[in-house]
Amino acid sequence: MESKEVAQVVADLLNSKKARDIVMIDIAEKSSFADYFVNATGGSERQLGALADEVEDKLAELGIELRSKEGRPETGWILVDGGDVIVNLFTEAVRDKYTLEKIWSDCESIIVG
Repeated sequence: MESKEVAQVVADLLNSKKARDIVMIDIAEKSSFADYFVNATGGSERQLGALADEVEDKLAELGIELRSKEGRPETGWILVDGGDVIVNLFTEAVRDKYTLEKIWSDCESIIVG
């Protein structure tokens, strides 16, 4: 499965689980470490944890070995590294603070949901 397809599957999963502001960012041309970011906002720390678990399960189902999972719900940011697709799950306040979309604004972004 191509990385764009994996990113779309993950984004659709997050959308079905009520994550907000889901954005896929194609970083392949600008990055040596991944092809896509999938960024999403959870409504609470509890939801962040549940979303991260769902993403991890979906990647396993797709046969993608998890490289790492960083952060904790109480920090407001969980990163799930699926290799070519990296998923960033934020609370609203933490997402506003780090503005990853602005940092990668020269890359194509696809809004999901």
